[in-house]
Amino acid sequence: MILHRNTVNINRNVVLKMVPVQCKMARAALGLGVRELAEAAQVSPDTIARLERGEELKPRTIAAVQSALEAAGVEFIPENGGGPGVRLRRDVKK
Repeated sequence: MILHRNTVNINRNVVLKMVPVQCKMARAALGLGVRELAEAAQVSPDTIARLERGEELKPRTIAAVQSALEAAGVEFIPENGGGPGVRLRRDVKK
């Protein structure tokens, strides 16, 4: 199995690892501010800023932010030649 740099193999399941630009795109799509996302992910606003700047964070911290964004209605799209991205699930209402 070939894994790209933004994927993680957890218990034989491939999980997309969010990259910094996806966090920014997801927040914009949902209309969330840094403080709102931080509260939803139970991290500090500075942690969100550090993530979006591309600073290295613990994998569980990135997972918490990604989970909060997914719970809010974002789907993460893997890099498939056009770069990584995000989209809103169809069932999400703004």
